[in-house]
Amino acid sequence: MALTANLSRYYTALAANISTSSVLRQAAAPSRLFVAPIRFLSRQSFQKRFISATTITKASASSMAESSEPALFAPFNLGPFQLSHRVVLSPMTRNRAIASIPNEAMAKYYSDRTTEGGLLITEGTVISQVATGGPRVPGIYTEEHIEGWKKVTSAVHAKGGYIVCQLWHVGRASHTVYQPGGAAPVSSSTKLISERWKCQMPDDSFEDYPAPRALETSEIPGVVEEFRQGAINAIKAGFDGIEIHGAQGYIVEQFLKDTINDRTDEYGGSLENRLRFLVEIVDAIVSAIGPEKTALRISPVVDYLDAYDTKPLALGLGVVEKLNKIQEEVGSKLLYLHVIQPRTMASFFGQDIAKPSEDEGVLLLKNLRNAYKGSFISSGGYNREHALESVAAGETDLVSFGRLFLANPDFVKRLKLNLPLNKYRREFFYSADPVIGYNDYPFYEEKAEA
Repeated sequence: MALTANLSRYYTALAANISTSSVLRQAAAPSRLFVAPIRFLSRQSFQKRFISATTITKASASSMAESSEPALFAPFNLGPFQLSHRVVLSPMTRNRAIASIPNEAMAKYYSDRTTEGGLLITEGTVISQVATGGPRVPGIYTEEHIEGWKKVTSAVHAKGGYIVCQLWHVGRASHTVYQPGGAAPVSSSTKLISERWKCQMPDDSFEDYPAPRALETSEIPGVVEEFRQGAINAIKAGFDGIEIHGAQGYIVEQFLKDTINDRTDEYGGSLENRLRFLVEIVDAIVSAIGPEKTALRISPVVDYLDAYDTKPLALGLGVVEKLNKIQEEVGSKLLYLHVIQPRTMASFFGQDIAKPSEDEGVLLLKNLRNAYKGSFISSGGYNREHALESVAAGETDLVSFGRLFLANPDFVKRLKLNLPLNKYRREFFYSADPVIGYNDYPFYEEKAEA
């Protein structure tokens, strides 16, 4: 009943075209809302900054020379985008898309976090029903999805921002309840996700992941086509580009990483073969919407959903080599490469998950940054100090922030002026409420006036 009441009050205010601030202030206390348990990884702040990369890109050096501001807040030319700063909204699952359709609450969420010339990356957006692995995640595979996302993109563009849609296929990280006809989820193999990870169900309870089935070789082109069509649909919806979700244990990593992929066909075995699925996806999307609108996110060292590789540096460099080759062949740069840093301690219901050593993480970042011939975004556990240092040192072009941006709609301003930050409320990360823990985080001025 509390959720229904919040939805009613919120959408009534929106329909009346009035300020929703009073609605937000009247939102029910947390105890009145059904709360979904924690399911995502938390990050442990680190004490030592990363070793500086040995080179600074020409774009970074040029921008820093033209501005007296810290490099993090200096302009940057990201493909066709003229960014006013280097702070990016990281993709974060929020579970607010009722019946998988983007809505007014989502439009407000993204609009509130928009700055003129700023870049936002959406939450994972599934490319088919088979690609779905949780409740209330938005899609991009029907006309209704496209129309829903237009509300979001229009709101962001009205404020002069840029927004990229993250295309998502969870692969084996799903449940039969989300699959057509109750079928098993699909993957590169039949390997099961261990019991330390849980799948969020439609009623927000949690269950073990079921055994997946391995895609037949003949089925793989169909999945590639779903990514291609998802990219086309995203552009129709008004997005400025797309980001392929090639990280965190989802279907692309299920092909990339050697502890999962045990195939014996042309998509398994050697690194070259394990890269094939990703390369086909990138090629298909580039041919459909252009390289300047195509980006990729990877996490070679991160172990999430039992996805790890025995040679993560070789894997990361293999991905970069393929991207550089694609750029050379088409004669244009991709929009960016987005790398999740391994300086993250994952936890799941208080259970620590092993993380790579700091040295391994430094080596990975430094090598990928130096090898990739294009714009580079880094994410994972950044605070203000380390973001300022990393961009100034040329370790990355841009930095994406997740939970801090989630809890502070005016995060760019707070970061620039070093203002106090709202604390995020983890218990509402994945709830259905359009207000609490989603659209009720105050701007700095609102909090000061309260």
